[in-house]
Amino acid sequence: MTEIPRGELQQQTFYELVGGEETFRRLVHRFYQGVADDPELRALYPEEDLGPAEERLRLFLMQYWGGPRTYSDERGHPRLRMRHAPFAVDRAAHDAWLRHMRAAVDELELAPEYERQLWDYLVYAAASMVNTRG
Repeated sequence: MTEIPRGELQQQTFYELVGGEETFRRLVHRFYQGVADDPELRALYPEEDLGPAEERLRLFLMQYWGGPRTYSDERGHPRLRMRHAPFAVDRAAHDAWLRHMRAAVDELELAPEYERQLWDYLVYAAASMVNTRG
């Protein structure tokens, strides 16, 4: 048990509250299982092996939610819209991305308040990546 000095508040990050790296590893792995079996969405991933994309998303989400800063240390500022600009992300891709992410989030069985917070961010992030009509 860690003693907290008087007058200091110890705050846990969302990352810690939901189970840390293992939770994000499970989330992203389940998501990419869905991507691998979705011909339309899979076409947006140029790499033969989804492993590198899985690792990038896992590291990004871990950092975003208060975990290690490995993503920025390795890749610099996230610049998500810029990094996705070479890919035609339309409404169908948005919907497919959220469908697979929804299945992944549901499997985590998070407490309702954490599930809602995570899902709200994912919906926002998906919408911000759309760059093509369709």
